[in-house]
Amino acid sequence: MSEHFLEAVLPNEQPDLDPARPAELARLAEDLGYRAAWLPDHLLPPSPYGEVFGGVYEPLVTLAHIAARTSRIRLGTSVLIVPLREPFALAKQVATLDRLSGHRFDLGVGTGWNEPEFAEVGADFGTRGRQTDTTLDLLADLFRTGRGPGGGYFEPRPDGPVPVTVGGNSAAALRRAARIGTTWQSAGLPPAEFGERVATLRQLAGGRAVRAVARARWRDDARTTAADVRAFRAAGADAVAVHFGGHEGTERRLAELAAAVD
Repeated sequence: MSEHFLEAVLPNEQPDLDPARPAELARLAEDLGYRAAWLPDHLLPPSPYGEVFGGVYEPLVTLAHIAARTSRIRLGTSVLIVPLREPFALAKQVATLDRLSGHRFDLGVGTGWNEPEFAEVGADFGTRGRQTDTTLDLLADLFRTGRGPGGGYFEPRPDGPVPVTVGGNSAAALRRAARIGTTWQSAGLPPAEFGERVATLRQLAGGRAVRAVARARWRDDARTTAADVRAFRAAGADAVAVHFGGHEGTERRLAELAAAVD
């Protein structure tokens, strides 16, 4: 079952993380048959949360490094907080990463939830949903036409649409995934609630194909976590992205889960 079904959310939240570790773990996940490797994102969370949500290494830069060290595994953000990013710079980063990775990049997007983080960087929390939609529409236009709103030249362009994974459990996230997403990724839902969201997503998509990925956490041991993976699959998941906790012992957990799920 692990081949093309398990995905790995790589550790990226501890200040003492060795910069070589994300690429090493991604290579191991690739060898073990994991479909994708994801990195989280935060710019300036409030200090009490820094070591939990810090995203110590910027995900797009880090994924470019990982892309050079891997060849098959898909790479993505889980999830990039779009309204904290300047849209044109983000478009250039995404298009470049798509080329550097050999078209293995999935742009995982979210609107954010932490109002103090928005205040810290001078972004408007109240309009974050509208900003996200506007930015994603801009990226799609730039990638399709190669021209900015005023006629500016945009290259390199991806060979086709960059897959967009929409993260979040809200009704707005499901609508966004149904409208423009290649994939919807949940955030911490139990299997039963995940299945309910999948049913809603299918209705909203109206026959448009949108993958459903459950984001889960390593729990206690490989057997327990593998049981969660199977429960998500029974609830309608096309894949399960597992966050393995702190970076110590991640190699062991990656291998044990792959074996337990098989």
